[in-house]
Amino acid sequence: MNRMLYVYKSMLNKLQNEGRSTIIFILIIIMMTALFVSRTFLSASMMVFILVTFSHPGWKKQLRTFLLTPLLWGMSLLFIIPLLSGLWSDDKQQWLDVIRVKLPLLFLPLAFAGPFVISKKQGELLVYIFIALITTGTLWCMYHYLPHANEVNEGYLRAKSLLTPLGNDRVRFSWLISVAALLGGWFAILKQKNNKTISVVLIMVTGWLVIFLHILAVRTGLFSLYLIVFALAIWLLIKKINWRYSISLLILLGSLPLVAYFLFPTFQNRLKYINYDFEYFKKVHYLPGGNDAIRVISIRAGWEITKENPVTGTGFGDILIEAKKWYELNYPQMTEEDKIYPGSEWMIHGAGSGIPGLLIFTAVMFLPFFIQVKERLLWYMMNGTAAFSFLFDIGLEVQFGVFIWSFIVLWWWKWLKQ
Repeated sequence: MNRMLYVYKSMLNKLQNEGRSTIIFILIIIMMTALFVSRTFLSASMMVFILVTFSHPGWKKQLRTFLLTPLLWGMSLLFIIPLLSGLWSDDKQQWLDVIRVKLPLLFLPLAFAGPFVISKKQGELLVYIFIALITTGTLWCMYHYLPHANEVNEGYLRAKSLLTPLGNDRVRFSWLISVAALLGGWFAILKQKNNKTISVVLIMVTGWLVIFLHILAVRTGLFSLYLIVFALAIWLLIKKINWRYSISLLILLGSLPLVAYFLFPTFQNRLKYINYDFEYFKKVHYLPGGNDAIRVISIRAGWEITKENPVTGTGFGDILIEAKKWYELNYPQMTEEDKIYPGSEWMIHGAGSGIPGLLIFTAVMFLPFFIQVKERLLWYMMNGTAAFSFLFDIGLEVQFGVFIWSFIVLWWWKWLKQ
């Protein structure tokens, strides 16, 4: 009788765990979709996901898994450091806003420490849904672009861009496109032998994503794409798999910008603006409404703030205040709208928490390269492009950026470690 009761309880627990894993899988899809719908829907779906991942009797074991997994607690350090900086931040309201935006860096790693599993079939389905969502987003962009093509093309000479999803966050969207292209190309190769139809479709979709990245002409996405192609070419060469493929990829890498320059007015005008902006950029001169020149000045401001507060930084609540003081002192002619945060996540962490924070952020960016997963090249390329983008972007200071980076890294970790 006791034996039968034990078997019954075991089967019941298994069914409950399988049911909960299915719900979690559905919630991951909902979060992916919510990214393109609304911030409110994204926040709500993320809260439900976190609650469901903890709705089991083994939640203490889940906490232990979190504490014993460097990738998980390392990611959460990027929340804890700004949290602690509230002790020496004067602007408490700004500090609270920063903490609110960074909450996913604490709760998503805790959630993904849960015992749920992403099976091989589920992982593949998530890849296809992700690629489909990104591709739909690119078509939405073209729908808004084509009727006003001349006007939009002209705007690229003034640092403007196409209207994009994610609340017009073209930087984060362009990185997502490069990730989708990476997945599309990877799975096209994997499916070449056993399902040629899917392989052909994926090749066509990946080709479109590469083309669209050049139409969008946002450097984060383009550099990520070029980094992926270059890394793949070098890997093929080092592994001596097929040197012809390697050479072909390097030729493709060199020809893509050249072909895009003559085919796409947006890409051509972006390069013209970059060339114009570069004259100010290389001399670190202020260009009102500029892009690179202002970004370089802002990074310099971040470094100066870091040097002035090397041990603790100025506190995450006071970064912009201190940056504006530096702008007023060194660039008194700068307009208020150009007085931006230091344009690099490395400088944000240096300015907000000093050299210790800068070093911790660097360590967290390198952590994924010491994690054992399947398909290591795929994992390395995704994390490499993310870390590279943070050199010239502050994606972890905005809601979409925090969610996208933490979710993509944790999703891939859970999927590729099975």
